[in-house]
Amino acid sequence: MTREHYIPFNKEFLLEQQIATFADDKKKVDDFKKLFDIIEHYYHYETFNLNRNLKRNYALFDPDLSPAEREAFSGKSDFTVFKKTLLTVLERGNYTRVKQEILDEAFSNSDLIGLDLSIDFNAFKDYELYVRGHHKAKEKVKKYFFWTKEIEIEYYDRVMIYLNYNEADYLSEKKVKLGKMPIDPGSISLKIFKRVPKNDLETIFPNAIPRMSTTDKLLFWVPGVGGGISLLSTTVIPALIAMYAAYQSGETIDLLNSKASLNQGLIALGVLSAYLFRQYSNFVNKKIKYSKLLSDSLYFKNLGNNSGAFYSLLNSSEEEVLKETILAYAFLNRSEKPLTALELDHQIESWFSTQLYTHLDFDVKDALEKLKNIGLGIETNGKWKVLSLEKALIQIDELWDNVFDYNQR
Repeated sequence: MTREHYIPFNKEFLLEQQIATFADDKKKVDDFKKLFDIIEHYYHYETFNLNRNLKRNYALFDPDLSPAEREAFSGKSDFTVFKKTLLTVLERGNYTRVKQEILDEAFSNSDLIGLDLSIDFNAFKDYELYVRGHHKAKEKVKKYFFWTKEIEIEYYDRVMIYLNYNEADYLSEKKVKLGKMPIDPGSISLKIFKRVPKNDLETIFPNAIPRMSTTDKLLFWVPGVGGGISLLSTTVIPALIAMYAAYQSGETIDLLNSKASLNQGLIALGVLSAYLFRQYSNFVNKKIKYSKLLSDSLYFKNLGNNSGAFYSLLNSSEEEVLKETILAYAFLNRSEKPLTALELDHQIESWFSTQLYTHLDFDVKDALEKLKNIGLGIETNGKWKVLSLEKALIQIDELWDNVFDYNQR
């Protein structure tokens, strides 16, 4: 698996891990907790502003609002600002965009449902998927009859899908069938899911329609057409022709042999029909399985829709920012000498590998930039150090005090 920036541990756990290194010094423990309590509140204030910005600039495109409510934001909502802010939140939350080749692979393969899905991409002006966290798990899938096979499936822990729908005129021109989906043309839909199979990403598209795969079609039509023609031409039709010819000529009909031949042909046709019915039933069962998978996604895997998705994204964004700051400050604070970005990166990644058995790509550049922005990190000739706990508390308190300046003259 590719290493990613996402840190799969919550902030409280990481904070306790760093505090444990000087647990015998109660004052340092208290100061460390105070420092990051203030930093967390500061980042929470930043997140509040991002949320307000997102909601204001998304309102005009929010499908959950009525036309009258959306119209009230005409001239106030800016798509460019909304998209830029959304990408900022995703980047802070360590989400990465799914490349087109991965999507194409998902569209052509299926791990769990074994079903081809048809998606009318003309419905979208733009669509993007962003993912965070991944793991592998063993799953049993049904193959033939009662035979099941255990396979290893790669899952994404979080998936956000961004769908920017085309305007009504374009949809009419392209004869796009939106069906009964409660989506207005020109709106933008956001959805967040958890634990989505990498090769079943297409299942989270709202307009995905099941269709027979090439294998399903071959199993259905080849035996049906080939076997049907063969049986009719060699058994049923000759028997009927012989019986009719004997009747026309007045000859005695060998009813025993003719009926036996006819019955055998009809029985064979019945067996063929039963086979075709079973093949079609397999396809119907796959559709039912897909419907269940979709139902599970909607009821058990869905974490937020449209503006409601902002809270999940912003919460994860805030946590990732804080975790990176905790780690960068703690390691620099413990170091006896200033460290280069590469040295700090190596130390943190090695700590995760040896202590928590986790391999990740720590975003050291982003972490150091955060420390610098809040005044705790100092760079000299490419080497970094941080303020002591006592000075850091004074600095961060002053930073927080200057967030509002209404009383200044």
